[in-house]
Amino acid sequence: MARETWDAVVLGGGHNGLVCAWYMARAGLKVRVLERRPVVGGAAITEEFHPGYRNSTASYTVSLLNPKVIADMQLARHGLRVVERRMSNFLPLPDGDSLSVGEGGLTAREVARFSARDAVRLDDYGRRLDAVADVLRDQILKAPPNLTPGLGLSSLGPALAAGALGLRVKTLDQTTQRDLVDMFTRSAGEWLDGWFESDPIKALFGFDSVVGAYGSPYTPGSAYVLLHHVFGEVNGKRGAWGHALGGMGAITQAMAAACVEAGVEITLDAPVAEVLTERGRAVGAVTEAGEVVRGRAVVSNLHPRLLFDRLVDPAVVPSDFRERMDRYVSGSGTFRMNVALDRLPDFTARPGVGDHLTAGIIIAPSLDYMDRAYQDARRDGWSRQPIVEMLIPSTLDDSLAPEGHHVASLFCQHVAPDLADTHRNAVADLMIDTVEAQAPGFRDSVVGRLALGPRDLERRFGLIGGDIFHGRLSLDQLFSARPVLGHADYRMPVPGLYLCGSGAHPGGGVTGAPGHNAARSVIRDFRRF
Repeated sequence: MARETWDAVVLGGGHNGLVCAWYMARAGLKVRVLERRPVVGGAAITEEFHPGYRNSTASYTVSLLNPKVIADMQLARHGLRVVERRMSNFLPLPDGDSLSVGEGGLTAREVARFSARDAVRLDDYGRRLDAVADVLRDQILKAPPNLTPGLGLSSLGPALAAGALGLRVKTLDQTTQRDLVDMFTRSAGEWLDGWFESDPIKALFGFDSVVGAYGSPYTPGSAYVLLHHVFGEVNGKRGAWGHALGGMGAITQAMAAACVEAGVEITLDAPVAEVLTERGRAVGAVTEAGEVVRGRAVVSNLHPRLLFDRLVDPAVVPSDFRERMDRYVSGSGTFRMNVALDRLPDFTARPGVGDHLTAGIIIAPSLDYMDRAYQDARRDGWSRQPIVEMLIPSTLDDSLAPEGHHVASLFCQHVAPDLADTHRNAVADLMIDTVEAQAPGFRDSVVGRLALGPRDLERRFGLIGGDIFHGRLSLDQLFSARPVLGHADYRMPVPGLYLCGSGAHPGGGVTGAPGHNAARSVIRDFRRF
């Protein structure tokens, strides 16, 4: 009996793997997805972490998911519904004051209490930042120019892409061109210090520059991380953030339903042991159970280091690529917690229930505070005064907890990427105490918790060093250099092998863009032969 051969075998059923599988299937390819865990979704999943309490285990909020992906896959028809926060952000301050950010002039009124000058500058700041973000938005669903040696026909496509990008930049006014350079090279702290004088608004904007990173807002290049977090939208509203009803797993369950409808076969509990190669070409995968799954293309949704360190025979990988991958930087200061609560927190800065409890609640009152948190972690292994963003999705979605109870996501920084498991509980206690200082009684309201340090994130989700982006978002690992210069077109140095995860352009976050773009490369190659 002849062995079945698939057109494409996708390694990993995270959101990008599912997006890629769907686009390939829609183009007529026969696609099979191999997922290591008993549920699809990768880091975008919803799980019961304490009896009766469910929450998004890793990724926890929605904005960057590309609207084209949502529309093409008809995710709403497959059950996805995203609701907006009633207030964007809430920043409690040590002196008992606070800063609230939202629509209808709220932000300007709040900022004016700290600085009239800063309030006046808000609109101009927003316009300038959005102009740069528009350039990024234009490139999200396009493969970057793939810089390769030579002047043959193979270089024609990248040359045209580079030319188109150059023309796009050339049409920008000079102010935006200069801002674009600044956002890719300078620190967020420098950028924000040049705009504002009051600590609270700089802290609120600067928080985006350290999310998921292991660095300070004064780390060169952190302005790009800030930019990376502002190009999204919710329900057509640019820059908004929201919650998927049912948690982040609702996104990937809807994607899986779309894939099955399109004819994709998804196999769970199927960890891959190796990428099968013959005569230097990827021709399938071998599962840990010994099943050989042959494919004309192998598309990996895995972290690129995981792919090349553990699954691909190094003998078929060019030595320079192996060397670059050995130096590929991946590490995060993230400590991720889910907590089950028997009541809502009561903040000293704003007592009682209100829209601020639907917001991103940021405990990090200044850029200097964030800088010290990073320096502490480098020196001591974790921050003495950590950065905590808390979201309480059950304020908008009562399906996540028993009646009258709630769940909260705590995205905490900084800890060292190699934080020992033996320190997990002590660090988790510190994170709870950090919220307690702003909301007395919070500690006693916690009836259950799940704490995940960087090593836990690596074991559970394959995030090397706990890096939620599959690799640092720095200039040397972005755009045409992601993951390695010469392979920005999602085609890896092993023929037949492609990368569709966050280690490819445009990087991390629940966007679906790498999956969308990688599928386009695979489909083009199938049409060529």
